[in-house]
Amino acid sequence: MQSCEISADSTDDPLSSGLRRKRQPRIVVIGAGLAGLSAAKALLESGFTDVTVLEATDRIGGRVQSVQLGHATFELGATWIHGSHGNPVYHLAEDNGLLEETTDSERSVGRISLYSKNGVAYHLTNSGQRIPKDVVEEFSDLYNEVYNLTQEFFQRGKPVNAESQNSVGVFTRDVVRKRVKADPDDTEAVKRLKLAMIQQYLKVESCESSSHSMDEVSLSEFGEWTEIPGAHHVIPCGFIKIVEILARSIPKSVIQLRKPVKCIHWNQSVSKEIERVADHNSDLPEENKGSNVFVECEDCEFIPADHVIVTVSLGVLKKRHESLFHPRLPEEKVMAIEKLGINTTDKIFLEFEEPFWSSECNSIQFVWEDEAESESLTYPEELWYKKICSFDVLYPPERYGHVLSGWICGEEALIMEKCDDETVAETCTEMLRKFTGNPNIPKPRRILRSSWGSNPHFRGSYSYTQVGSSGADVEKLAKPLPYAESSKTPPMQVMFSGEATHRKYYSTTHGAVLSGQREAARLIEMYQNLLQ
Repeated sequence: MQSCEISADSTDDPLSSGLRRKRQPRIVVIGAGLAGLSAAKALLESGFTDVTVLEATDRIGGRVQSVQLGHATFELGATWIHGSHGNPVYHLAEDNGLLEETTDSERSVGRISLYSKNGVAYHLTNSGQRIPKDVVEEFSDLYNEVYNLTQEFFQRGKPVNAESQNSVGVFTRDVVRKRVKADPDDTEAVKRLKLAMIQQYLKVESCESSSHSMDEVSLSEFGEWTEIPGAHHVIPCGFIKIVEILARSIPKSVIQLRKPVKCIHWNQSVSKEIERVADHNSDLPEENKGSNVFVECEDCEFIPADHVIVTVSLGVLKKRHESLFHPRLPEEKVMAIEKLGINTTDKIFLEFEEPFWSSECNSIQFVWEDEAESESLTYPEELWYKKICSFDVLYPPERYGHVLSGWICGEEALIMEKCDDETVAETCTEMLRKFTGNPNIPKPRRILRSSWGSNPHFRGSYSYTQVGSSGADVEKLAKPLPYAESSKTPPMQVMFSGEATHRKYYSTTHGAVLSGQREAARLIEMYQNLLQ
């Protein structure tokens, strides 16, 4: 039986002396992902010495998880550096030479990519036929044109009509369908193929948005997400290298692994249990008993703090906000947590002895012909595999071997996570046989897949603006507690960072990094002002 204890470290240093304090500000960061490590790194570099990072799992990185298989590194989580100009993740990678391990052919096309830029996507139907390239190109042009329209509602302030239900999916499906059906040059057979392709494209979009369906993504807010200019990149030696670079300057003693947090007691609302323990702890300095915040860990330790930076995922906040904070969060913040969206996007890596695909094929896209008139993208549990939108060919094969990377999202991803490897491998092989028309495709020699939705420390992949939410909810989520500012109420006791708290860059690694730096900057500025 573990006994509860309260940490009681203190330090005399220039910062606390300048502030006429007996000790340094105590800062606890919850989560050792990109946001948490970025915050801790910035604070330590600014002279704060009493910083503790609590990580529930046995590794750092959060939703960055690089897995080494043979000579290749596969990304179960974050994969791409989206854009380069001003992107802190890109600059970390470039400055440390992580983008140089690449082949001439990748350099020649101006980017590092898992996928060949010169290849062709094969759009295959469930009857084993390949959709002609010209039909795919025509549909892709139409879809992209309508996609650009979805951006205009936010960017140009266009009003959303009632028919769209303020939904990206409903709007896109309706407009594309009307244009396909009205095209006088297409035969009925071609029209039906294009109508079926709508659902496939929306599945891809759902995986990119990490939503169950694009029907759940807000049309009026969709255009606020901002793309950083420049190419997209991957890190051949693993995205985890970015995590290691951030952690490099953080003393190992700062980060505590396997340290899940049970409750954050804030606003000086120290529970009677904590007070009772404190009264019996003769080693506890008197100043610690008046701490603004106590972080209660699952192992019964209570860690006093002046400021806590919470970097847990939106999925964890949705599940645990009632028990994770005492007193409970203000209603405004609870509403923001409930309104904003997060779901699961999972990857399924299949390794084959030899490629059964042609050298020009860079992806296999699954088009179900019976979905030409479908409205929903929700399937019965036994048909979960119909949500797999595609398999991409990992490139170059000299690095990765003969590997396909499948994508699945939403509730069906959670069903997939419950299945064993054998079932998933068999199901995917049958799909590939069906859509390629090749019954001789062998089972993969190896399978690797993610499980972000069922992992209790993440409960989803990344966030999106759900119908009914807006960028204002992101701002409310990011706002430090307590809200009321007075001389009697210590400010910024509980702070929030993570990709879901960045209004323009949610869902990205650079959004996570910038959000951690933002919260550190708040504290740095506050204490600098106190020194003046």
